[in-house]
Amino acid sequence: MIHHHITNWDDAYANGVNIPGGDRWPAAWVEPAKNFRDERQAAGKANLDIAYGERPRNRLDLFMPDGAPKGLVVFIHGGFWRAFDKSYWSHLAAGSIASGYAVAMPSYTLCPEARIADITREVGAAVSKAAAMVEGPLMLTGHSAGGHLATRMISATSPLPGAVLARIRNTVSIAGVHDLRPMMKTAMNADLRIDEAEAQAESPALLRPAEGARVTCWAGSAERSEFVRQNALLANIWTGLGAHVATVVEPDRHHFNIVDGLADAAHPLTRTLLTA
Repeated sequence: MIHHHITNWDDAYANGVNIPGGDRWPAAWVEPAKNFRDERQAAGKANLDIAYGERPRNRLDLFMPDGAPKGLVVFIHGGFWRAFDKSYWSHLAAGSIASGYAVAMPSYTLCPEARIADITREVGAAVSKAAAMVEGPLMLTGHSAGGHLATRMISATSPLPGAVLARIRNTVSIAGVHDLRPMMKTAMNADLRIDEAEAQAESPALLRPAEGARVTCWAGSAERSEFVRQNALLANIWTGLGAHVATVVEPDRHHFNIVDGLADAAHPLTRTLLTA
């Protein structure tokens, strides 16, 4: 018999201090992200800081492939809904760009200035804006809190217009947080301000999937056990609700390097995202 009981919820979701050399991040993302933006700008294939709303962080970057795009990927960044912006992740567009797809990366208003429900609406507006700029199938992906937001877009109460929702071919949640209720037990909830009503309304694991939803829940084997549990949780529940679901636990990957595969067109993470 194995008993599972968590007494320290802050530690359960603490990544950097529990990863050897974890203090390298987020700084390790800054230079490759800037280099990628510079290269795409020099090629005339980057449109930066496109407004999708009225708030200061309602901006997205759109990276185009060298030829006509086959479709659009939207990457939603993480940071527990209260840190980072689109600039840290630009290089992760490389795999999809090399495969012929455009990639949009939005920022959004952070907690505590916004509630998670507000962020959901902002991301919906960002996805809609990008979808209006690029034709073809739409793929969503996001990391950590971004995984939550990506799967929130394909929940039955999605903020997306029906025409945009119908274009979504595939979604990959990377180390996503799909049930917000544990966040209420952490110190960070002083910023997040999640209550029971918001947890019920904004947790994909507590919602039905949109009709025809297809999602892969992808985590690393070296993740904190809570992220592995959250990864399996959505897949388990949505399988029973009729979604097309797959789960992957990638060997030897932790919460920070789990996203690296998106920079490589041949990596299984990119291939999974672009094929359904």
